[in-house]
Amino acid sequence: MKTAQQSPPELIVMLTWHDYTVENAAQVFEQCKDSKAKFWGFKEHPLSLEQMKEIYSRMKQCGKTTFLEVVAYSEVEGLEGAKIAAECGCDVLMGTKFFDSINALCRVHGIKYMPFVGDVTGRPSVLEGTIDGMIAEARSYIEQGAYGIDLLGYRFTGDAIALNEALVVGIDAPVCIAGSIDSYARLDEVKRAAPWAYTIGGAFFENKFNGTFLEQVNKVCEYMSR
Repeated sequence: MKTAQQSPPELIVMLTWHDYTVENAAQVFEQCKDSKAKFWGFKEHPLSLEQMKEIYSRMKQCGKTTFLEVVAYSEVEGLEGAKIAAECGCDVLMGTKFFDSINALCRVHGIKYMPFVGDVTGRPSVLEGTIDGMIAEARSYIEQGAYGIDLLGYRFTGDAIALNEALVVGIDAPVCIAGSIDSYARLDEVKRAAPWAYTIGGAFFENKFNGTFLEQVNKVCEYMSR
C-alpha cells in the first residue's frame, strides 16, 4: 500500500519491442550501462538461453537488478520461463499466471515472483477482468508468497488509471505497472498511482521520448525523480 513517504517509482528498462526481446539487446545495454536506470530486463523469447545468460551476467557486472518477464499463460510455459530465470540468475520473475509450481521454484532459487493478475491473453498482451477481482486475486498471491504483482494496466480494456491506482492502494506489496507507457502524460499518471516500479521498452525503441536510447532512459529517470 502507499505510504506518506515513498520513493519515486523505479524504471525497469525492458530491451523488448511488441513483447519480444530485440535481437541486439546486448549492444543496446552496453550503450546504456552507465545510465541512471538500475533495473533492466527483457522477455523469454526469442534469444537463446546462452545469449540471455551472457546479457544478464553483464547486467550484474554493472550492478543492475535483473528481470525476466514471461508472457505465457499455461503452467508448462510459465514453469519453463521460471527455469530460464533460475538458470540466468535473475533477481525477479515477472509475468506468468500464478501457479504453485512456479511460486515454489522461485522460492527455491531465491527469485522474487511477480505474476500477472486478471484475464491476460495474446502477445502483445490484453488484460480483462474487474478491478475488485484483480485486487482479490493479487492479495491471494501475496498471501501465498509472491513478492508482488505484474500489472498490465495500460493493456486493460477498462479504465486503466482507475485500475492502476486501486491496485497499488489495495495490496500491501510491490506493484509494477508494465506495458504501453509511451508518453509524459502516462508518466504523470504513473507518478500519481505511485507503484513500486514501471516498465518501458518499445517506447524507447520508437523514440517516444526523443533522443538516443540512452538519452531517453535518462530523461525518463530524471522526469520521474522531480
